[in-house]
Amino acid sequence: MSAENTAPEPWIRVVRGNPTPEEVAALTAVLAALASRATDAPASDPQRSSRWADRAALLRQPLRPGPGAWWASGLP
Repeated sequence: MSAENTAPEPWIRVVRGNPTPEEVAALTAVLAALASRATDAPASDPQRSSRWADRAALLRQPLRPGPGAWWASGLP
């Protein structure tokens, strides 16, 4: 019978260099924080901006001549 390797596959592998245990712990903490942030954000709820921040209000509307046009030109 052959002995099987039951050790789990590592998630992070150092390819070059010799990091200290503190550096590996910092990298692990950053990756864990990024992974948890990606799962916490709802994907279906888009961010809504206020009408004050809407840049479309800066675009000029077409002119509509007629009675009361001067008053209506200042309305959104």
